[in-house]
This record gives sequence, structure tokens and C-alpha cells, in this order.
Amino acid sequence: MHGYQSDKELLLKRLARIEGQIRGIANMVENDRYCIDILDQVAASSKALKAVAVLLTKDHLGHCVSESIKNDKDHGEAKINEAVAAIDRLVKS
Repeated sequence: MHGYQSDKELLLKRLARIEGQIRGIANMVENDRYCIDILDQVAASSKALKAVAVLLTKDHLGHCVSESIKNDKDHGEAKINEAVAAIDRLVKS
């Protein structure tokens, strides 16, 4: 079971909303909308994706990492390093 299981429905709803936002941005470009309006929608979509990433990170730390630490210290440390690397990639994006 993945750490996000308890939030799966919420995540899927958020991702569907983001998918709609992205389609809306494509339509804005197709319809030659004003650049700043499009950029505002890109920023909103980016913020929404970051919120998904934060929730997934919370769930991963709260479930996958904590369970690994409880069950096997070495494996737990590897999970921590894996999480730190993922957070690093998120911060750099």
C-alpha cells in the first residue's frame, strides 16, 4: 500500500482539475489570448502541482519513510535519502 492511499481520491480530483487548467491554457494560446492572462494561468497550474507534490511528500514521509524506519534502520535511512533527493528535485524545479 502506498503512502498516498488515504489521499488518493483527493489527489485524483486535484490532478483532474490541473488537467483541466492545462487544457484551458492550451485553448487560451489557440485563441490568441493576452500573454499575461496565459502566464497567470500557468502560475496557478504550477502552484496547484506544487500543492500535489507537498501532499505526496507528506504522505510519503508519514507512511513509507516512517514504516521503513520502524522496520529496518538501514532501509529507513535509505528511504530518508530517497525522500531528500526527491525534495531536492522539487525545490530545483
